[in-house]
Amino acid sequence: MAFDQPTRNRLQRFVTEARDKLEEEFTRQLQNDYGMDPASGTVTPLESLRRIDDQQRETARILRDTLAHYCASSDADTKAGLDRIKREQAFTVLNRLAAFRMAEARGLLIESVGNGYQAKGFQLYSRLAGAGLGETGDAYRVYLQSVFDELSQDLPGLFDRYSPQGRLFPREAALLQVLALINHGEIEPLWAEDETIGWIYQYFNSKEERKAMRDASPAPRNSRELAVRNQFFTPRYVVEFLVDNTLGRLWFNWSDGQTSLRDRCKYLLVNPDEAPEPLRRLRDPRTIKLLDPACGSMHFGLYAFDLFQEIYREAWEWEQTHGAGALDTETGGSPDLKPLSQTYADRDAFLRDVPRLIIEHNIYGVDIDPRAAQIASLALWLRAQRAWHETGVKAKDRPQVGQGHVVAAVAPPAEVDLRKQFMEELGPLDAELFEQTLFMLKGLPELGVLLQVEKELPALIRKIFGEHGPMFSKEDMAQWQKAEARLRKALTDYARAARSTYQGRLFAEDALQGLRMIDLCREVFDVVVMNPPFGALATRTKIQVTKAYPNSKNDLLAVFVERGLEVLRKNGLIGAITSRTCFFLSSYRSWRENVLLRLGRPEAMADLGLGVMDDAMVEAAAYVLEKQQ
Repeated sequence: MAFDQPTRNRLQRFVTEARDKLEEEFTRQLQNDYGMDPASGTVTPLESLRRIDDQQRETARILRDTLAHYCASSDADTKAGLDRIKREQAFTVLNRLAAFRMAEARGLLIESVGNGYQAKGFQLYSRLAGAGLGETGDAYRVYLQSVFDELSQDLPGLFDRYSPQGRLFPREAALLQVLALINHGEIEPLWAEDETIGWIYQYFNSKEERKAMRDASPAPRNSRELAVRNQFFTPRYVVEFLVDNTLGRLWFNWSDGQTSLRDRCKYLLVNPDEAPEPLRRLRDPRTIKLLDPACGSMHFGLYAFDLFQEIYREAWEWEQTHGAGALDTETGGSPDLKPLSQTYADRDAFLRDVPRLIIEHNIYGVDIDPRAAQIASLALWLRAQRAWHETGVKAKDRPQVGQGHVVAAVAPPAEVDLRKQFMEELGPLDAELFEQTLFMLKGLPELGVLLQVEKELPALIRKIFGEHGPMFSKEDMAQWQKAEARLRKALTDYARAARSTYQGRLFAEDALQGLRMIDLCREVFDVVVMNPPFGALATRTKIQVTKAYPNSKNDLLAVFVERGLEVLRKNGLIGAITSRTCFFLSSYRSWRENVLLRLGRPEAMADLGLGVMDDAMVEAAAYVLEKQQ
């Protein structure tokens, strides 16, 4: 089904109405039940709340801890922090219900949200539970939460109902209104489409809010403004053009053109008689890394998933034909991988594991909006489940999917008292490393992958642990890896400890996200594909970005292209859709000369013009560059 303008308009109306109802519901809950008023920014002392039960009192305490953490991490005032809580609770509930409808449409989940109280799954649950769960509305809430708990094993970021974004649940009247919207026949066909969850993410923030931000300031003033002002969904044909001519092109080159991608990738630019020079060994697909540094809802990754499936199939056949060891694992930095034929009993066992391999080995994504990371992880998980469903793999036989590589660039925790308390439990060197690491991640919410932590890390390691020689060595990096493992364990233990407050848990989780971001920035990628932010640099990090990217400092799109080239290996490919003005305006001359034509080499370009990225008033171009050095 094509997402034409009338279709998008219908979906936008649904998202707007559902968001308004959920935000109104959670505003009332915060005001009436928990003594927290998003409208005025006032918070009643916890001990003054008289008319709530023990469970509500615990929720009230957790909400106050969450508010304190948000305000400390982003320098927000109480009103802004409460508005964030209300917005995140509404977004999470909408995403959960939409995820259920998408899973139902793919045959992955018994009907649970479709038809509301008459859903087949709930009817079965009700018959088994009897009257023990109370009235229908109470029983349905318990049923949905039980499904949340089941899915949280794979997607804790979205379905963990004890997460800070998912503490509240709509009361029966509001839930029934949202269910009526989500089951409206007008949008029924959209739940089977992979793009739907991305459009929901795009439309959750209104055009009016985006316009108000731009009217208030020409440059984004914080990470939220930067994210909202640059939410422009990439059309499917642009995604295919860029992925075909990056990931598809690399596999075409490595396989000497002997690949089905030559026909499958309809936008792959190949001369009829083209035959690239073959490498000595075909790359093991487990070593191929693709990054979307501004991933949003992971639209690029979803299409890349399709190509990776075919790449894995062909790699198996290649190894069967040329023998064990025919696949190159060293180029991707994984020399310890065993040949596929020694890892799997047979072809069926291998293909059954491919969806897991793609998520755990191949697709990386970063976004400064935690909600985008939530959506991106969901989108990849749904895509993996669909792959198994289409090949007849039953749920009990599907491999457990690990965490994957979608990272939210959240602010490092700023609570001084909690930091001191945590550091007291570490050894002196690890404590110093932890404190210096948090300082190194300053500005992460506005910068994301633009933060060049991999350049600062070697000096930091040698400063704290001493030097193993005149040059940064494997022994130096081994020190970091051991120390990082100790920090991860200590943070995990701290978050779980009974003495730790809920705010302490949030502190630890944000610190762990920072460590994940450092690991991602240390990777070297074969492919970068993106629809990056564009326009003025964020106010808070303008000086930092200008110093780090002097050739690209006049526009975020130029900075992202330069950074994309930085993280690529030699002969890797970057595909981007941006404004076309960077190719001819004089203000981009330094970028063209020192980045575009020095670090990269143009391989393909499509001049697309206006009207490509929804309501973005920009003339766009999609292009591919090859990393030169």
